[in-house]
Amino acid sequence: MRPHVDRRQARVLTLVRARGSVRVADLAQELGISPVTLRRDIEAMTARGEIQRMHGVISRVDPAHGPAAPRAGASVPATATARGAAGPGGGEGLVVGMVVPTTEYYYAEVVRGAREAVEARGARLTVGLTRYLPGEDRTQADRLVSTGAHGLLLTPDWEAGSPGPGEGGWVAELPVPTVLVERWAPPGHPAAALDRVASDHAHGAARAVQHLAGLGHRRIALASRTTPTTARLRTGYEAAVAALGLDPAPPWPAAGPAPLSEADLFARTLDYLCDAVTAGGVTAALIHSDTDAIMLIPRLTARGVRVPEDLAVITYDDEVAGMADVPLTAVAPAKHEVGARAAGLLLDRLSGGEPEDGPRLHLELLPGLTVRP
Repeated sequence: MRPHVDRRQARVLTLVRARGSVRVADLAQELGISPVTLRRDIEAMTARGEIQRMHGVISRVDPAHGPAAPRAGASVPATATARGAAGPGGGEGLVVGMVVPTTEYYYAEVVRGAREAVEARGARLTVGLTRYLPGEDRTQADRLVSTGAHGLLLTPDWEAGSPGPGEGGWVAELPVPTVLVERWAPPGHPAAALDRVASDHAHGAARAVQHLAGLGHRRIALASRTTPTTARLRTGYEAAVAALGLDPAPPWPAAGPAPLSEADLFARTLDYLCDAVTAGGVTAALIHSDTDAIMLIPRLTARGVRVPEDLAVITYDDEVAGMADVPLTAVAPAKHEVGARAAGLLLDRLSGGEPEDGPRLHLELLPGLTVRP
């Protein structure tokens, strides 16, 4: 063992023996080392039988009486349980924190899937909302950890669905196991090494293009305002258009120097689709999202573009597409399953079903296509 590692682990052992038990996050801060480094030390010391490891807590080993009870005032989460005490795949006593932009629209079903999976394993879900406010995702994550969350399901406010240059590095430094939900980090980014579960939106867009091409459409447009989903939709849409040898649609209008209001964004989408049909030869479109499509259709009709006679429409999200005057065919991401899979993966990490420091998993679930007449 290298001398500095030996000294550091000896210091950890001294503190744990003196205090009985200590929270890992507090100890890492006190020693001035990263949580990742401390976790490696803890693994080695636990393997040697020097300490007892718990969820976010380590305690001394008393040969006569087993692990010490927490000392008075120790910063041990009230719901902490010994690793494996609930059996393989168990989650009794665990608290899972979940940070999402909203519990409405798309994320309502994601949260529902996570909650059902967490409660089915005897754990508890607590939720923090960000409302897309800058910096609020970190505030909510820190709050949930400080109030006892053993792990996090995290949807950061990354405008393109993935972090920009220099953005989001803090996610990889969280002191508890973390799973990204409906977010991606590019190779080389610190958060790329985290577990993540997301919808394969590129596949969903390509599936819509394939369906429309199968109906005979040769020039298909994509209409999507900028959301965390848009970049993946455009990737899948462009790949499918190229692979099927379809005619290119008119390019999406470039963004101006100043941010547009919601009304202006909607008007730009309406103008684009009208021009694409009347002057660009477009006969079909994938529109993100359902609500935009339902609002656009009567306005397209008022401007002489009939749906579906002049423009066949598929929507993306399938939240309310079936409630339109004429129910709309839609691509449906597996939102409930995304939440459930993410929660299950995190609970596996916490309860020993998956090694906490084992290989990370990147799961992408394929959206389905709901065809409506």
